[in-house]
Amino acid sequence: MAAADRPTPTEIKLHQKSRVLEISFSDGSRFELPYEFLRVYSPSAEVRGHGKKEVDILSLEPVGSYAVQPHFSDGHGTGIYSWDYLHELGVNRASLWHAYLKRLEAAGARREP
Repeated sequence: MAAADRPTPTEIKLHQKSRVLEISFSDGSRFELPYEFLRVYSPSAEVRGHGKKEVDILSLEPVGSYAVQPHFSDGHGTGIYSWDYLHELGVNRASLWHAYLKRLEAAGARREP
């Protein structure tokens, strides 16, 4: 996909009470991504894990004009989420969430910290 064809965010909102990042893209798509989901699918590989149900996003820093870097309440702040990656997470949210729950079950882990 050419860079000009890639969807870019038109709006990003953090909903602290419901722990959801709402993101709208230039292609008309709109996604609600739970903080827990974003934390578990962090692009920073060494920190993927379980038990993130109560995690908050304390701040969201822009990274150039191509990404954001959330700072989570559990101390994680190294993951850089590109627009492409956020769009991909939104498009594939249902299957990725299902895979996360299956991994937890297989590990005998819970979503609660």
